[in-house]
Amino acid sequence: IVDKFNRGFLQKEGDLSAAAQKTLATYTHEALCPTCQGKRLNQESLAVRWSGYGFADLMSMELTDLSDVLAQLEGTEHLKQQIDHLIALGLGYLSLDRETSTLSGGESQRVKLVKHLNNALSDMLYIFDEPSVGLHPRDVARINAIFTKLRDKGNTVLIIEHDPDVIKIADWVVEVGPAAGVHGGEIMFEGSYAQLLQSDCLTGKHLAQMIPINATPRQATHFYQGKVSSANNLKKQGLDIPQGLLTVLTGVAGSGKSTLVEHSLRAAYPEAVMVTQASLAANSRSNPATFIGIMDAIRKAFAKENDEKPSLFSYNSEGACPACEGRGSIESSLAFMETVKQTCELCQGKRYKAEALAFKYQGKAITEVLELTIEEALDFFKSIPAIKKKVKAMNEVGLGYLTLGQSTSTLSGGERQRLKLANEFYQKGNLFILDEPSTGLHLSDISRLMKIMNHFVEQGNTLIVIEHQLDIIRQADWIIDVGPEVGSAGGEVIYAGPPAGLRECAASLTAQYL
Repeated sequence: IVDKFNRGFLQKEGDLSAAAQKTLATYTHEALCPTCQGKRLNQESLAVRWSGYGFADLMSMELTDLSDVLAQLEGTEHLKQQIDHLIALGLGYLSLDRETSTLSGGESQRVKLVKHLNNALSDMLYIFDEPSVGLHPRDVARINAIFTKLRDKGNTVLIIEHDPDVIKIADWVVEVGPAAGVHGGEIMFEGSYAQLLQSDCLTGKHLAQMIPINATPRQATHFYQGKVSSANNLKKQGLDIPQGLLTVLTGVAGSGKSTLVEHSLRAAYPEAVMVTQASLAANSRSNPATFIGIMDAIRKAFAKENDEKPSLFSYNSEGACPACEGRGSIESSLAFMETVKQTCELCQGKRYKAEALAFKYQGKAITEVLELTIEEALDFFKSIPAIKKKVKAMNEVGLGYLTLGQSTSTLSGGERQRLKLANEFYQKGNLFILDEPSTGLHLSDISRLMKIMNHFVEQGNTLIVIEHQLDIIRQADWIIDVGPEVGSAGGEVIYAGPPAGLRECAASLTAQYL
């Protein structure tokens, strides 16, 4: 039975459905193997040496160190070339034994890119979705060289991208717009990069502008005082964060920024609010209206208008469709089999029972209200200040095209992060840490994002922003640059001060692109 359980489930865990994995976790636990200490090999294999190195030793090395070792060994030219491609894409801090499930989306995409670069295929169509995500400008220059090589091998390369440096190398540029959501979907421009700069389309206008370095940053009077820990690749040293300012934390990918935030800042100041692009909730019933906290007020408005109980207008309570219990769909699931999801035939995915849909507020049923975009909801709820205030916050952070009832599971990472910002929009005196808020944003959205971040600072908050986007770095009050390189060659705060001073820091790679 144990052998069958092991073969049938434990060895196939990655292929099981979420429901099956949850059931499996009830009966199993995971621990480091006491025999091999996580190295996966038997003792005979671990005992083998090649020029003094064991297999596990080479697998656990950072790629930059592994490349140096391979340079001294004969017959490793092809392997070293592949390793060097990974390093060129800013992945030198990884090791070959790193589990792919722990890689970020940007890291995974770059690993795949190297795989394709090393094959001899031509006449292929490659499509890359925002490959510059999480990359420092130095790393973007390297990845651009890879795209050019793919093209020169006779392939077609299509890149979905906002980064100005990636757009700049394109032979042909297509802009879709003019805005987001229902206001988009049109081809606004087609042509060369030179033609783009001369056009009146949104991207062309922003590319033609140069955002100057902030010459009049806010002045620091008080500081959060802390120390950089020695976690991972960090070097122990003092670190002061100015209070009430917009501080940007930058440095090449893998230099130690995330470790610094996690082990130094958040450890010292646990009250800090971390605003990431991680999922808002695992609950499929969550939507912008519930997350921002206006759903109760909407239900009360319906109840007052129709002299009914608010619970009738909740698909989590009395108003739920009896067939699907307010889910909008019905799942068929058997243990260790894939779950099948079908739209509920009774409510047609609307989640509510017929009785709830019969009542109106300002001529609309509850489902029709949840189908309003945030932009439309601003006018619809203008007579209810408590709702309008929070809807306005969502609109201010650039989410006006979302609908109130849209499942949060359908939102992009950038949309999730902005929704979290909207939820904190009126807070004062807090410490916020934002993890790459520019991800997925057009240059015009960057301007809006800067207004949002400045709003937070003007409210008396302190913002620490982990970022590579140069326009945001230029407009900061204070910059902390981590580096100078990745992995063991990084982890040091090489500059801390106003933006103008960074240009004089010879050790800073960021300064070279500023």
